[in-house]
Amino acid sequence: MKPVIDILEEKICAAMAADTGRQDCAAIVRPATDAKFGDYQANGVMALAKQLKTNPRKLAEQVVGKLDISDICEPPEIAGPGFINLRLKPEFLAERLLEVNKDSAGLGMEKTSKPKNIVVDFSSPNIAKQMHVGHLRSTIIGDCICRILEFLGHNVIRQNHIGDWGLQFGMLCALYEKKTEEETKKEKGAVDYKVLADFEEFYREAQELSNKDEKFKERSRKAVVGLHRGDEMWRAYWEIIVRNSKRHYEIIYAQLSVTLHDDDIRGESFYQDKLPGVVGELKKKNLAIESDGAVCVFPEGFNNKEGKPLPFIIQKSDGAYLYATTDLAAIRYRVNELKADAIIYVTDSRQKLHFEMLFAVARMAKWDKRQNTEYRIQETGEKPQKVEFVHVMFGSVLGDDGQPLKTRSGENVKLKDLLDEAVERAKKVVEQKNPELSPDKKEQIAKAVGIGAVKYADFSNNRTSDYVFSFDKMLAMDGNTAPYMQYAYARIKSIERKAQSKDVDIETELAGVTELNLAEPAELDLAKYLIRYGEAIQAAAGDYRPNYLTAYLYELAQKFSVFYTNCPVLKAAPGQRPTRLLLCDLTARTIRHGLSELLGIEVVEQM
Repeated sequence: MKPVIDILEEKICAAMAADTGRQDCAAIVRPATDAKFGDYQANGVMALAKQLKTNPRKLAEQVVGKLDISDICEPPEIAGPGFINLRLKPEFLAERLLEVNKDSAGLGMEKTSKPKNIVVDFSSPNIAKQMHVGHLRSTIIGDCICRILEFLGHNVIRQNHIGDWGLQFGMLCALYEKKTEEETKKEKGAVDYKVLADFEEFYREAQELSNKDEKFKERSRKAVVGLHRGDEMWRAYWEIIVRNSKRHYEIIYAQLSVTLHDDDIRGESFYQDKLPGVVGELKKKNLAIESDGAVCVFPEGFNNKEGKPLPFIIQKSDGAYLYATTDLAAIRYRVNELKADAIIYVTDSRQKLHFEMLFAVARMAKWDKRQNTEYRIQETGEKPQKVEFVHVMFGSVLGDDGQPLKTRSGENVKLKDLLDEAVERAKKVVEQKNPELSPDKKEQIAKAVGIGAVKYADFSNNRTSDYVFSFDKMLAMDGNTAPYMQYAYARIKSIERKAQSKDVDIETELAGVTELNLAEPAELDLAKYLIRYGEAIQAAAGDYRPNYLTAYLYELAQKFSVFYTNCPVLKAAPGQRPTRLLLCDLTARTIRHGLSELLGIEVVEQM
């Protein structure tokens, strides 16, 4: 079903067009900020009146005269200089809820009529290093964006652009060779699980040797040359290091319920043979020039502090390629091979300038259009649109001191350690609240609450802002937190358990519901908010902001609390009970869908 706000927008726009003859009308329908004025408010008449140089209130009266929304709303009211206030009819709400109830999987949400191929680049850990807290936001925000876009009907192509290439791999391969020779004379690779048990230590040792041992440094250089040449031995060592490193972050992905898999990996190594072509084509198009020995592109509008053009370096003076070159190669691959209609990059805001220049260079080279566009013309009869490039930026996770979160020794906090601590803290809360639960049940709830608390706290903040990491706040049972939301869901499920104990067959009662009796203010308020779930999802998708979704879920839980306080459910009169049971059930399903399906946060039926 189309969101109510979209239906009202279309109908009011049509009435504005019918009255004025203008086809570019915008009704600008928004949820009312105060319930006493109704449920929605259309503000577009005043802007239109200004363009037409006419009285806005008079124009609003004329528009309302041509507006037929009697099946949805009470008679519209005109307020102030030309606002149109709209109040939904209880009968419409009842019909809408019954339709939502029939759609158990999609909750009545309308899918997009124009699905796109959308590439989402997120997470991007570095091989041979453990994921740290700096990887948290890209990983979970990117995953949430993928889930929402897929739910809306788009074809989402996940890309995990891992750091698995570069000079550091020469020293890592050289150290792996050294250690295997020292520790065993067995077949190469037989002891990789022992050598690479502690990746942090392995990487640190390689760096120390490279800094002080000239012989090791020379061997590292040979390893780099061998890797670029495709030598079998060095390639085998590299594959062992990459394979074992993946195991470390796959554990993190499983903990976070992140939908990234091995097939989604397109690391830096994947693009190595494509880099000379990137530089060559930019030179051929006279976009790349030599500057101080390096090959650079100077996109228009980017200047340094002195006002001089800022270079986008794609090849260093020694012939080495950079992240910029790899990112350009990735764009070409994603546009031409993956057939992307849009490419979304989820990284921290410190990379803002890089992506602005990257997108500018890609557009200069016309790499935002596919090289082979015949398929699109044949299939749709339309010429392909330019590919949309989007940088979804986010702020930093801070400690109590207002600085990026670090350990006491000043190192980045390992993501695994942070998640493990969250689960341990949640377990203590579960022990205090429900000591009678079985150990397995306590463990299950602790994992759901602990991991959920970390994710929800991140989602509920505006993604472009920094936020202070606080276990106490994120594990609180009140406020806009995961435990509060999980408890709200568990509370509704407890109603179902009570019903069973009283021999009330909820499934049978709900299956037979064909009409609803929305009489109490709290019932109406909850019903109106339930049918706005689609609006929240569209808003979150439109601006790539999970906090729009968490804000909706929190408000829904609060409205349910008011409803439950004022409207007895199991003790309701026979004519009222099915309506209230349905409101409970739809609230639970909406919370579960929002948390579990879109945010990737597990719900529990008991806390």
